[in-house]
Parts: sequence; structure tokens; C-alpha cells
Amino acid sequence: MIDRTILRARLKYALLIIFVVILGLTSRKIPLLPLFLGDILWACMMFLLIKLMFIYKSLVWVSIISLLIYFSVEISQLYHSPWIDNIRNTGLGALVLGHGFLWTDLLAYTAGIVICSAFEMVCSKQKQSTSVGYKN
Repeated sequence: MIDRTILRARLKYALLIIFVVILGLTSRKIPLLPLFLGDILWACMMFLLIKLMFIYKSLVWVSIISLLIYFSVEISQLYHSPWIDNIRNTGLGALVLGHGFLWTDLLAYTAGIVICSAFEMVCSKQKQSTSVGYKN
């Protein structure tokens, strides 16, 4: 039997991922926007993807896994070898693996995960308050 609540939640996260990816790619095309905005949105996308795949896991777990993935990718940029640099020189490789290590990227990724976690907590509290009949 398929749980409709879980399907709705997964659909919500999938649609949010698509929206965030579009925002992130668009942010790179608008010169007025700071580059770190794309990094923040990329981190949000990872958070949403992890939450989509592990819908039952806690907010803390999803946040930590998301940060571990991004910190690993960023730290891997310190390693340079022809085979991985060739991957990084492709469009998708550049988006996923990046090119060079920056401490500011770690801050942007952390900010993105914190923003998503806060948003998730607010949405979760609103859902709980409406489900028990609480009204403002």
C-alpha cells in the first residue's frame, strides 16, 4: 500500500529541487547577483535531494549528511590530476565538482543548509500547529 502523505512529501521536495536548480542556474546568468548566491542555492538543492531520498530521517541527520557531501566535494578540489580535471572541465563536471577550493564556498554551503533547515523547522511547526487545531 502506498502512503499518500509520503508521496505528497516526495513530490513537494522534487518540485522544490527543480525550482531551486532553475534559480541556481539563473543566478549565474545575472551579473548583478553575487556568485555565492548560486552556492547557497546549490546547497539547498542538496539538502532537498537528501530529504527526498531519506524522507523519514531527522532534520539534523539530513543537514549533517548534506554538509558532509558538500565539504567533501569542496575539499576534493584541492586534488588535481588529469583524469579529474578533465571531468571538471565539462559543464556538468564543473557544476558538480567545481574547480578550485574556496573557504567562502564552505560558508555559502553552510548558509544554504542552515536556511533550508530553518525553513523546514518553520514549515514543520506550522503543520503541527494546524494538525492539532491550533489557530492564531
